[in-house]
Amino acid sequence: MSKGYEAMGDLGTVLSHQLFRALGDPTRVRLVDLLAERCRACSVSELADCLDVDLSVVSRHLALLRAAGVLRATRTGRTVLYEIQFDALAEAMRGIADALDRAREDFARPGACSSDSDSDKEKADDCGR
Repeated sequence: MSKGYEAMGDLGTVLSHQLFRALGDPTRVRLVDLLAERCRACSVSELADCLDVDLSVVSRHLALLRAAGVLRATRTGRTVLYEIQFDALAEAMRGIADALDRAREDFARPGACSSDSDSDKEKADDCGR
């Protein structure tokens, strides 16, 4: 396997479909933005008051963001407070940026991404099969 494919494989390991799914919805992005604007942990009802969405829908959005590692939930009594996991999110984004930089460097190197063989086995190996 050439170095170019390794970099792309590296990129594949940091591109979490769960993270992109979580941040790929405008309502979820707005929830993260609201939490950042408030500079504190907030309850589902506090966040729902700022959106034109049912409380149950906001709760599902928050659960998805939490599962993706974007938010942390802390229970205090009967209330669950949500806050951004800044360090974890920044680390994930940095990992993506670093992997993209490595892939770009490999892509720019002549011949790094070309396949010299027509063998089916080697082609399958290049595709991770």
